[in-house]
Amino acid sequence: MIHETAIINSGAEIDSSVDIGAYSIIGENVFIGAGTVIGPHVVIDPFVTIGQNCRIFQYAAIGAPPQSLKFEGEKTYVKIGNGTIIREFVTIHRGTGFGGGITEVGEENFLMAYTHIAHDCRVGRKVVMANNATLAGHITIGDHATIGGLVAVHQFVKIGDYAFVGGKSAVVKDVPPYVIAAGDRAELHGLNSVGLKRHGFSPTTISLLKKTYRIIFRIGLTMNEAIERVRAEVEQVPEVVKFIDFIRSSQRGVTR
Repeated sequence: MIHETAIINSGAEIDSSVDIGAYSIIGENVFIGAGTVIGPHVVIDPFVTIGQNCRIFQYAAIGAPPQSLKFEGEKTYVKIGNGTIIREFVTIHRGTGFGGGITEVGEENFLMAYTHIAHDCRVGRKVVMANNATLAGHITIGDHATIGGLVAVHQFVKIGDYAFVGGKSAVVKDVPPYVIAAGDRAELHGLNSVGLKRHGFSPTTISLLKKTYRIIFRIGLTMNEAIERVRAEVEQVPEVVKFIDFIRSSQRGVTR
């Protein structure tokens, strides 16, 4: 059902099963999939695609032009995957022409109140962002990551799969997968063992990741020395390989 006070641009494509609440505004070139529910007073600007079975709460604003002085009005996009929950006052901005042209939020994410996702960010699937978590531009968040409340992440930072960033942290360097980071500036606090157990990682895999973490971050080796030692001493299961590949590919440097 679409409330009679909602304003829907004729160029929007909305599945017949979508609910749209009072006073919401839906712009041109917006695509909304089946089963999605949009609350009252939501603004969805042009060039936004929203998947199926999403839930968007009141006063969220999606698809506004990016907060970038380099942006010149080019056609850019926001894409939101199926099953994502977007709570009150969340803001998600379109991409930029120079940054890839799209801000993308994957499937089954939970974005709590006042979350901000800036231009050209790529957020994986089943990510949790707690209240007031803020992503600057060009950030990549891996699958199943958790970003605590009042966290601020610097532009171009990457946060790996299953990482946990504690509340009130300022993240200025990349956070590897499977770890806990917290603080201002964020530092590592060990492996995210509880989170890995909850997600069904085997005791053997967790043990190998703990050994990898200790070699790289806790015994005083240079990064190259540590990586070579991990390759020589730790079984190269996919999770260990992903951990090492993330560190080797870091452009901003890795949180320690």
